[in-house]
Amino acid sequence: MSLDLDARQRAMLLEMDIRIWQHPAVGEPPGAGSAAATPRLATKPPALSQATPVTAGARPPSPTRIPAPPALQPRLEATDDLPMGWDALSQAVLECQACGLCAGRKAAVLRAAPDQPQADWLVVGEPPDELEEREGRAFVGAAGQLLDNMLKAVGANRGGTGRMGAYATNIVKCRPAIPRNPESDELATCQAFLRQEIALVKPKLILATGRFAAQSLLHHSVPHIARVPLGKLRAQVHHFQGIPVIVSYHPTYLLRNQADKAKAWADLCLAMATLDAPATHNS
Repeated sequence: MSLDLDARQRAMLLEMDIRIWQHPAVGEPPGAGSAAATPRLATKPPALSQATPVTAGARPPSPTRIPAPPALQPRLEATDDLPMGWDALSQAVLECQACGLCAGRKAAVLRAAPDQPQADWLVVGEPPDELEEREGRAFVGAAGQLLDNMLKAVGANRGGTGRMGAYATNIVKCRPAIPRNPESDELATCQAFLRQEIALVKPKLILATGRFAAQSLLHHSVPHIARVPLGKLRAQVHHFQGIPVIVSYHPTYLLRNQADKAKAWADLCLAMATLDAPATHNS
C-alpha cells in the first residue's frame, strides 16, 4: 500500500487510532505481538464420576452411560431462498444442545433485530468472552468500540444497510462454563447458525477476525488450516459459499498489540477493494 496518503485516507486512519504512517526507521524498537492471536488456554474438565470400590465376591457395577446431547432442533439447512426468520433463529440458538459448548453456559450469544437490514459487511469474531456472554451480543466493550471505529473508517456501521451496513457475530454462540478453545467438530456444528445469518443478511464480503473464525470459514479450502498461522492467511482473498473472505486480527488482539493496527488497516483496504470490484461477487 502506498504511503502517499490523501486527506481522506488520513482521516480514516485516525478513526482507527493509527498514528504510524511510515515503516519504522532503522534502530526503532520492533512492534510487539506475533502474527497469530494468542489462543486461550484450554482447561481440562473435571472427571465425570469417581470410581466405586468393589467388595470381594460382589458383581462390579456397570459403568455409567452419559447420554448424548439431543439433536439440534429444528434442523438448520440454510439456503438463500428459505432462511429462518430472526426470531426462529434466536430461539434455535437459545435451545441448542448440539455440542459440548452448551454445557454450563449462562446465555447464548446472538442478538439481531427482527428487521435487521441487508448489510454488505459481515464481521465474524472469535468465541464469546465473558462480557459478550453477559450482554448477549458480539463485539462489546473496548473491542466493540475499536470495531466500530474500524467500520467507520471504511464508511460502514453496525445497523446500517447496503454498502454502509455491517453485521457482527461470533463464530460460535456459546461460552462453556469452563473456558476452553472450541474443537473442530464444535466449530462445524455451530456453522449451521452462521449459514442462517448469512442467508438473512446477504453480505457481499466477510471479514474473519481471529484464528477460530478463519479456521471455521476456510477449513474446506485451506489444507491443514489449524496449523496455519493467522498471518499467513492475510493479504489474500479467500471464499466461503462464494462470498469473498478477508482474514484479519480480532479487535481484542489489536488492543494488546497496537503495532499491528497498521496491518489491520491494510486488511481493510484489501476488503474495500474486493467489495468494490464488480467481478468479485460472482467468484
